[in-house]
Amino acid sequence: MTPEPFERRWGELEAIGRVSSGGYRRFAWSREDAVLREWFAGQVAALKLDLTLDRAGNQWAWWGDPDAAADAGNPGIVIGSHLDSVPDGGAFDGPLGVVSALAAVEALKAEGFVPGRPIGVVNFTDEEGARFGVACTGSRIITGAMTPERAGALRDADGVRLTEAMRNAGHNPEQIGRDDETLRRIGSFVELHVEQGRLLADTTQGPGAAVGVASAIWPHGRWRFDFPGEANHAGTTRLVDRRDPMLDYARAVLAARDAAEQHRAVATFGKVRVEPNGVNAIPSLVRAWLDARAPEEVAVLEVVAQLTRDAERIGAQVHEESWTATTGFDPVLRDRLAALLGGPGQPAPILGTGAGHDAGILSAAGVPAGMLFVRNPTGISHSPAEYAEVDDCVAGIEALITVVRDLAA
Repeated sequence: MTPEPFERRWGELEAIGRVSSGGYRRFAWSREDAVLREWFAGQVAALKLDLTLDRAGNQWAWWGDPDAAADAGNPGIVIGSHLDSVPDGGAFDGPLGVVSALAAVEALKAEGFVPGRPIGVVNFTDEEGARFGVACTGSRIITGAMTPERAGALRDADGVRLTEAMRNAGHNPEQIGRDDETLRRIGSFVELHVEQGRLLADTTQGPGAAVGVASAIWPHGRWRFDFPGEANHAGTTRLVDRRDPMLDYARAVLAARDAAEQHRAVATFGKVRVEPNGVNAIPSLVRAWLDARAPEEVAVLEVVAQLTRDAERIGAQVHEESWTATTGFDPVLRDRLAALLGGPGQPAPILGTGAGHDAGILSAAGVPAGMLFVRNPTGISHSPAEYAEVDDCVAGIEALITVVRDLAA
Protein backbone atom coordinates (compact mmCIF):
# COMPACT_ATOMS: atom_id res chain seq x y z
CA MET A 1 0.00 0.00 0.00
CA THR A 2 1.05 3.64 -0.40
CA PRO A 3 2.05 5.82 2.58
CA GLU A 4 -0.86 8.23 1.98
CA PRO A 5 -3.43 6.69 4.41
CA PHE A 6 -0.80 6.75 7.15
CA GLU A 7 0.66 10.18 6.40
CA ARG A 8 -2.76 11.81 6.10
CA ARG A 9 -3.87 10.74 9.58
CA TRP A 10 -0.43 11.28 11.06
CA GLY A 11 -0.44 14.85 9.82
CA GLU A 12 -3.82 15.50 11.42
CA LEU A 13 -2.51 14.40 14.82
CA GLU A 14 0.90 16.05 14.64
CA ALA A 15 0.06 19.37 16.31
CA ILE A 16 -2.30 18.12 19.03
CA GLY A 17 -0.66 18.45 22.44
CA ARG A 18 2.78 19.26 21.07
CA VAL A 19 5.00 21.34 23.38
CA SER A 20 8.17 23.37 22.98
CA SER A 21 10.44 20.36 23.64
CA GLY A 22 9.13 18.78 20.44
CA GLY A 23 7.38 16.12 22.50
CA TYR A 24 3.77 15.75 23.55
CA ARG A 25 1.60 16.29 26.61
CA ARG A 26 -1.60 14.41 25.91
CA PHE A 27 -2.95 13.59 29.37
CA ALA A 28 -6.14 11.71 30.14
CA TRP A 29 -9.37 13.71 30.32
CA SER A 30 -7.57 16.96 29.45
CA ARG A 31 -8.39 19.49 26.74
CA GLU A 32 -5.87 17.80 24.43
CA ASP A 33 -7.43 14.43 25.18
CA ALA A 34 -10.85 15.80 24.22
CA VAL A 35 -9.47 16.92 20.85
CA LEU A 36 -7.91 13.48 20.29
CA ARG A 37 -11.15 11.72 21.19
CA GLU A 38 -13.07 13.96 18.82
CA TRP A 39 -10.53 13.19 16.08
CA PHE A 40 -11.02 9.46 16.68
CA ALA A 41 -14.80 9.85 16.52
CA GLY A 42 -14.45 11.72 13.22
CA GLN A 43 -12.29 8.97 11.75
CA VAL A 44 -14.82 6.37 12.86
CA ALA A 45 -17.67 8.27 11.24
CA ALA A 46 -15.75 8.65 7.98
CA LEU A 47 -15.19 4.87 7.89
CA LYS A 48 -18.88 4.26 8.66
CA LEU A 49 -18.10 2.33 11.84
CA ASP A 50 -20.26 2.29 14.97
CA LEU A 51 -18.74 4.16 17.93
CA THR A 52 -19.39 3.00 21.51
CA LEU A 53 -17.96 3.87 24.93
CA ASP A 54 -17.38 1.40 27.73
CA ARG A 55 -17.66 1.94 31.49
CA ALA A 56 -14.19 3.50 31.67
CA GLY A 57 -14.68 5.82 28.71
CA ASN A 58 -12.54 3.82 26.26
CA GLN A 59 -13.67 4.35 22.66
CA TRP A 60 -14.59 1.33 20.50
CA ALA A 61 -15.36 1.47 16.76
CA TRP A 62 -17.08 -1.59 15.28
CA TRP A 63 -17.41 -2.92 11.76
CA GLY A 64 -20.24 -5.39 12.19
CA ASP A 65 -22.49 -6.21 15.14
CA PRO A 66 -20.32 -7.29 18.11
CA ASP A 67 -23.25 -8.24 20.34
CA ALA A 68 -24.90 -10.53 17.80
CA ALA A 69 -21.54 -12.12 17.07
CA ALA A 70 -20.83 -12.64 20.77
CA ASP A 71 -24.27 -14.21 21.22
CA ALA A 72 -23.45 -16.58 18.37
CA GLY A 73 -20.12 -17.52 19.95
CA ASN A 74 -18.09 -15.70 17.31
CA PRO A 75 -16.77 -12.55 19.04
CA GLY A 76 -14.82 -9.90 17.20
CA ILE A 77 -11.21 -9.16 16.33
CA VAL A 78 -9.99 -5.90 17.89
CA ILE A 79 -6.98 -3.80 16.94
CA GLY A 80 -5.85 -0.40 18.22
CA SER A 81 -3.91 1.16 21.09
CA HIS A 82 -4.01 4.56 22.88
CA LEU A 83 -3.57 8.26 22.10
CA ASP A 84 -2.35 9.69 25.44
CA SER A 85 1.32 10.34 26.23
CA VAL A 86 3.85 10.65 29.01
CA PRO A 87 5.13 14.18 29.77
CA ASP A 88 7.09 15.37 26.71
CA GLY A 89 6.68 11.92 25.17
CA GLY A 90 7.24 10.88 21.60
CA ALA A 91 4.72 10.89 18.77
CA PHE A 92 4.61 7.14 18.14
CA ASP A 93 3.96 5.49 21.51
CA GLY A 94 0.26 4.73 21.29
CA PRO A 95 -0.92 6.80 18.30
CA LEU A 96 0.95 4.57 15.85
CA GLY A 97 -1.30 1.67 16.85
CA VAL A 98 -4.50 3.69 16.53
CA VAL A 99 -3.58 5.29 13.20
CA SER A 100 -2.42 1.94 11.81
CA ALA A 101 -5.63 0.22 12.90
CA LEU A 102 -7.79 2.84 11.20
CA ALA A 103 -5.68 2.65 8.04
CA ALA A 104 -5.95 -1.15 8.02
CA VAL A 105 -9.74 -1.03 8.25
CA GLU A 106 -9.84 1.57 5.48
CA ALA A 107 -7.73 -0.68 3.25
CA LEU A 108 -9.82 -3.77 3.98
CA LYS A 109 -13.02 -1.91 3.18
CA ALA A 110 -11.50 -0.57 -0.06
CA GLU A 111 -10.55 -4.05 -1.25
CA GLY A 112 -14.09 -5.32 -0.60
CA PHE A 113 -13.16 -7.63 2.26
CA VAL A 114 -16.20 -9.20 3.90
CA PRO A 115 -15.38 -10.05 7.54
CA GLY A 116 -16.68 -13.29 8.96
CA ARG A 117 -16.74 -11.71 12.39
CA PRO A 118 -16.84 -8.10 13.62
CA ILE A 119 -13.69 -5.99 13.51
CA GLY A 120 -13.12 -3.41 16.22
CA VAL A 121 -10.72 -0.49 16.64
CA VAL A 122 -10.11 0.72 20.20
CA ASN A 123 -8.67 3.89 21.68
CA PHE A 124 -7.84 3.07 25.29
CA THR A 125 -7.86 5.99 27.72
CA ASP A 126 -5.04 6.83 30.16
CA GLU A 127 -2.66 4.04 29.13
CA GLU A 128 0.40 5.97 30.27
CA GLY A 129 -0.96 7.00 33.68
CA ALA A 130 0.81 10.34 33.31
CA ARG A 131 -1.93 12.35 34.99
CA PHE A 132 -3.31 10.05 37.71
CA GLY A 133 -0.29 7.84 38.36
CA VAL A 134 -1.52 4.37 37.36
CA ALA A 135 -0.77 3.01 33.91
CA CYS A 136 -3.43 1.32 31.75
CA THR A 137 -6.25 2.75 33.85
CA GLY A 138 -8.85 2.32 31.10
CA SER A 139 -8.15 -1.37 30.54
CA ARG A 140 -7.63 -2.05 34.25
CA ILE A 141 -11.08 -0.68 35.06
CA ILE A 142 -13.03 -2.67 32.47
CA THR A 143 -11.24 -5.95 33.32
CA GLY A 144 -11.76 -5.45 37.05
CA ALA A 145 -8.02 -5.21 37.72
CA MET A 146 -8.76 -1.81 39.27
CA THR A 147 -11.79 -1.42 41.53
CA PRO A 148 -14.17 1.53 41.20
CA GLU A 149 -13.09 2.61 44.70
CA ARG A 150 -9.43 2.67 43.71
CA ALA A 151 -10.17 4.53 40.49
CA GLY A 152 -12.32 7.06 42.32
CA ALA A 153 -9.51 7.79 44.77
CA LEU A 154 -6.93 8.66 42.09
CA ARG A 155 -5.91 12.34 41.98
CA ASP A 156 -3.66 14.34 39.71
CA ALA A 157 -0.92 16.76 40.79
CA ASP A 158 -3.51 19.50 41.33
CA GLY A 159 -5.67 17.31 43.53
CA VAL A 160 -8.34 16.76 40.86
CA ARG A 161 -9.95 13.35 41.18
CA LEU A 162 -10.15 11.06 38.17
CA THR A 163 -13.91 10.95 38.56
CA GLU A 164 -14.10 14.75 38.57
CA ALA A 165 -11.96 14.98 35.45
CA MET A 166 -14.16 12.43 33.69
CA ARG A 167 -17.31 14.34 34.65
CA ASN A 168 -15.81 17.61 33.41
CA ALA A 169 -15.09 15.89 30.11
CA GLY A 170 -18.71 14.78 29.77
CA HIS A 171 -18.34 11.15 30.86
CA ASN A 172 -20.40 9.67 33.69
CA PRO A 173 -17.98 8.45 36.40
CA GLU A 174 -20.75 6.68 38.31
CA GLN A 175 -20.66 3.84 35.79
CA ILE A 176 -16.96 3.06 36.36
CA GLY A 177 -16.35 -0.65 36.87
CA ARG A 178 -15.71 -4.01 35.29
CA ASP A 179 -17.43 -4.17 31.90
CA ASP A 180 -18.38 -7.73 31.00
CA GLU A 181 -20.55 -6.54 28.12
CA THR A 182 -17.51 -5.03 26.43
CA LEU A 183 -15.21 -7.94 27.23
CA ARG A 184 -17.54 -10.56 25.74
CA ARG A 185 -17.33 -8.79 22.39
CA ILE A 186 -13.57 -9.41 22.11
CA GLY A 187 -12.52 -12.72 20.59
CA SER A 188 -8.90 -11.59 20.35
CA PHE A 189 -6.97 -8.33 20.58
CA VAL A 190 -3.85 -7.46 18.59
CA GLU A 191 -2.10 -4.22 19.53
CA LEU A 192 0.46 -2.67 17.21
CA HIS A 193 3.09 -0.51 18.91
CA VAL A 194 6.39 1.14 18.12
CA GLU A 195 9.22 -0.92 19.61
CA GLN A 196 10.61 0.72 22.73
CA GLY A 197 14.11 -0.62 22.22
CA ARG A 198 16.47 -1.66 19.42
CA LEU A 199 16.05 -5.43 19.14
CA LEU A 200 14.47 -5.27 15.68
CA ALA A 201 16.96 -2.68 14.47
CA ASP A 202 20.02 -4.48 15.86
CA THR A 203 19.35 -8.19 15.53
CA THR A 204 17.06 -8.89 12.58
CA GLN A 205 17.48 -8.90 8.84
CA GLY A 206 15.36 -9.96 5.89
CA PRO A 207 11.62 -10.80 5.96
CA GLY A 208 9.80 -9.50 8.99
CA ALA A 209 12.63 -7.26 10.19
CA ALA A 210 10.41 -4.17 10.16
CA VAL A 211 7.77 -5.88 12.30
CA GLY A 212 8.13 -8.24 15.25
CA VAL A 213 5.77 -10.19 17.51
CA ALA A 214 5.69 -9.87 21.30
CA SER A 215 6.29 -12.90 23.49
CA ALA A 216 5.65 -11.46 26.95
CA ILE A 217 5.68 -8.30 29.09
CA TRP A 218 8.14 -8.13 31.94
CA PRO A 219 6.78 -7.83 35.48
CA HIS A 220 6.71 -4.19 36.54
CA GLY A 221 5.28 -1.81 39.10
CA ARG A 222 5.27 1.66 40.64
CA TRP A 223 5.89 2.54 44.27
CA ARG A 224 5.66 5.89 46.09
CA PHE A 225 8.30 6.70 48.70
CA ASP A 226 7.48 9.39 51.30
CA PHE A 227 10.61 10.80 52.94
CA PRO A 228 9.70 13.00 55.95
CA GLY A 229 11.82 15.91 57.11
CA GLU A 230 11.54 19.18 59.01
CA ALA A 231 10.94 22.47 57.24
CA ASN A 232 13.44 25.14 58.21
CA HIS A 233 15.40 28.09 56.90
CA ALA A 234 18.04 27.11 54.34
CA GLY A 235 20.32 29.97 55.31
CA THR A 236 20.18 29.99 59.10
CA THR A 237 19.87 26.33 60.10
CA ARG A 238 23.14 24.65 60.99
CA LEU A 239 23.91 21.48 59.01
CA VAL A 240 23.99 19.44 62.19
CA ASP A 241 20.48 20.60 63.10
CA ARG A 242 18.86 19.80 59.78
CA ARG A 243 16.40 17.00 58.96
CA ASP A 244 16.65 17.27 55.19
CA PRO A 245 14.66 14.58 53.34
CA MET A 246 16.35 15.45 50.07
CA LEU A 247 19.43 13.64 51.36
CA ASP A 248 17.39 10.50 52.02
CA TYR A 249 15.86 10.77 48.57
CA ALA A 250 19.28 11.19 46.95
CA ARG A 251 20.58 8.10 48.75
CA ALA A 252 17.52 6.16 47.56
CA VAL A 253 18.18 7.14 43.94
CA LEU A 254 21.71 5.76 44.14
CA ALA A 255 20.56 2.68 46.04
CA ALA A 256 17.97 1.94 43.34
CA ARG A 257 20.67 1.95 40.68
CA ASP A 258 22.88 -0.35 42.75
CA ALA A 259 20.03 -2.74 43.57
CA ALA A 260 18.96 -2.89 39.93
CA GLU A 261 22.47 -3.80 38.82
CA GLN A 262 22.73 -6.41 41.56
CA HIS A 263 19.49 -8.14 40.57
CA ARG A 264 19.69 -7.64 36.78
CA ALA A 265 16.69 -5.35 36.79
CA VAL A 266 15.97 -1.74 35.89
CA ALA A 267 14.78 0.78 38.49
CA THR A 268 14.15 4.48 38.12
CA PHE A 269 13.05 7.31 40.39
CA GLY A 270 11.55 9.40 37.60
CA LYS A 271 9.08 11.62 39.44
CA VAL A 272 9.52 13.70 42.61
CA ARG A 273 7.52 16.30 44.54
CA VAL A 274 9.02 18.46 47.23
CA GLU A 275 7.17 20.34 49.98
CA PRO A 276 7.17 23.28 50.39
CA ASN A 277 9.35 23.45 47.27
CA GLY A 278 11.09 26.72 48.06
CA VAL A 279 14.62 27.57 47.02
CA ASN A 280 15.50 28.89 50.47
CA ALA A 281 13.57 26.29 52.49
CA ILE A 282 14.65 22.90 53.79
CA PRO A 283 11.90 20.50 52.67
CA SER A 284 9.39 19.03 55.09
CA LEU A 285 8.55 16.14 52.76
CA VAL A 286 9.86 14.55 49.59
CA ARG A 287 7.59 12.22 47.64
CA ALA A 288 9.30 10.14 44.97
CA TRP A 289 8.01 7.48 42.60
CA LEU A 290 9.97 4.35 41.75
CA ASP A 291 9.46 2.36 38.55
CA ALA A 292 11.01 -1.11 38.67
CA ARG A 293 11.03 -3.89 36.06
CA ALA A 294 12.95 -7.07 35.21
CA PRO A 295 12.62 -10.24 33.14
CA GLU A 296 11.83 -12.17 36.36
CA GLU A 297 9.35 -11.23 39.07
CA VAL A 298 11.71 -12.20 41.90
CA ALA A 299 14.26 -9.64 40.69
CA VAL A 300 11.75 -6.77 40.83
CA LEU A 301 10.50 -7.79 44.25
CA GLU A 302 14.04 -8.08 45.62
CA VAL A 303 14.90 -4.58 44.41
CA VAL A 304 11.78 -3.09 45.96
CA ALA A 305 12.18 -5.05 49.21
CA GLN A 306 15.77 -3.85 49.57
CA LEU A 307 14.83 -0.20 48.98
CA THR A 308 11.81 -0.48 51.27
CA ARG A 309 13.90 -1.81 54.15
CA ASP A 310 16.34 1.06 53.77
CA ALA A 311 13.52 3.60 53.58
CA GLU A 312 11.60 2.31 56.58
CA ARG A 313 14.79 2.24 58.64
CA ILE A 314 14.92 6.06 58.42
CA GLY A 315 11.20 6.57 59.00
CA ALA A 316 10.05 6.80 55.39
CA GLN A 317 6.91 5.10 54.12
CA VAL A 318 6.51 3.07 50.93
CA HIS A 319 3.19 2.62 49.11
CA GLU A 320 2.61 0.25 46.20
CA GLU A 321 0.65 2.06 43.49
CA SER A 322 0.58 -0.61 40.82
CA TRP A 323 1.95 -4.08 40.18
CA THR A 324 1.71 -6.25 37.08
CA ALA A 325 3.08 -9.76 37.13
CA THR A 326 4.79 -11.37 34.14
CA THR A 327 2.26 -11.28 31.32
CA GLY A 328 2.62 -13.83 28.58
CA PHE A 329 0.63 -13.50 25.38
CA ASP A 330 -1.55 -16.30 24.04
CA PRO A 331 1.02 -18.76 22.60
CA VAL A 332 -1.28 -20.01 19.84
CA LEU A 333 -2.02 -16.46 18.71
CA ARG A 334 1.65 -15.46 19.08
CA ASP A 335 2.86 -18.31 16.86
CA ARG A 336 0.09 -17.66 14.35
CA LEU A 337 1.10 -14.01 14.08
CA ALA A 338 4.77 -14.91 13.67
CA ALA A 339 3.97 -17.41 10.92
CA LEU A 340 1.67 -14.99 9.09
CA LEU A 341 4.22 -12.18 9.10
CA GLY A 342 7.43 -14.10 8.41
CA GLY A 343 8.98 -15.36 5.20
CA PRO A 344 8.97 -18.94 3.91
CA GLY A 345 10.19 -21.13 6.76
CA GLN A 346 11.21 -18.05 8.73
CA PRO A 347 8.73 -16.71 11.30
CA ALA A 348 8.72 -13.03 12.15
CA PRO A 349 11.02 -12.11 15.07
CA ILE A 350 9.59 -12.80 18.52
CA LEU A 351 10.74 -10.51 21.34
CA GLY A 352 9.90 -9.63 24.92
CA THR A 353 9.38 -6.14 26.28
CA GLY A 354 9.88 -4.29 29.52
CA ALA A 355 7.05 -1.86 28.74
CA GLY A 356 3.47 -2.32 29.93
CA HIS A 357 0.54 -2.22 27.51
CA ASP A 358 -3.23 -2.53 27.47
CA ALA A 359 -2.78 -5.80 25.58
CA GLY A 360 -1.06 -7.15 28.67
CA ILE A 361 -3.95 -6.15 30.92
CA LEU A 362 -6.46 -7.86 28.62
CA SER A 363 -4.25 -10.96 28.38
CA ALA A 364 -4.03 -11.19 32.17
CA ALA A 365 -7.83 -11.03 32.27
CA GLY A 366 -8.13 -14.04 29.97
CA VAL A 367 -8.61 -12.30 26.62
CA PRO A 368 -6.49 -13.89 23.84
CA ALA A 369 -4.11 -11.04 23.05
CA GLY A 370 -0.98 -10.41 21.05
CA MET A 371 1.25 -7.52 20.03
CA LEU A 372 3.14 -6.39 16.96
CA PHE A 373 6.17 -4.12 17.21
CA VAL A 374 7.32 -1.74 14.49
CA ARG A 375 11.07 -1.16 14.22
CA ASN A 376 12.48 1.90 16.01
CA PRO A 377 15.93 2.82 14.63
CA THR A 378 16.76 5.08 17.59
CA GLY A 379 15.66 2.59 20.25
CA ILE A 380 14.45 5.63 22.21
CA SER A 381 10.94 5.95 23.63
CA HIS A 382 9.08 8.28 26.02
CA SER A 383 11.10 11.05 24.41
CA PRO A 384 10.77 13.40 21.43
CA ALA A 385 13.54 11.31 19.80
CA GLU A 386 11.18 8.32 19.49
CA TYR A 387 10.92 7.44 15.80
CA ALA A 388 9.87 5.00 13.11
CA GLU A 389 10.48 5.25 9.37
CA VAL A 390 7.40 5.82 7.20
CA ASP A 391 8.16 2.65 5.23
CA ASP A 392 8.24 0.64 8.46
CA CYS A 393 4.98 2.22 9.60
CA VAL A 394 3.42 1.16 6.29
CA ALA A 395 4.85 -2.33 6.82
CA GLY A 396 3.12 -2.34 10.21
CA ILE A 397 -0.22 -1.44 8.59
CA GLU A 398 0.26 -4.18 6.01
CA ALA A 399 1.00 -6.60 8.84
CA LEU A 400 -2.24 -5.61 10.58
CA ILE A 401 -4.16 -6.09 7.34
CA THR A 402 -2.69 -9.57 6.97
CA VAL A 403 -3.53 -10.44 10.57
CA VAL A 404 -7.08 -9.12 10.48
CA ARG A 405 -7.79 -10.71 7.10
CA ASP A 406 -6.73 -14.06 8.56
CA LEU A 407 -8.38 -13.79 12.00
CA ALA A 408 -11.65 -12.28 10.77
CA ALA A 409 -12.11 -14.48 7.71
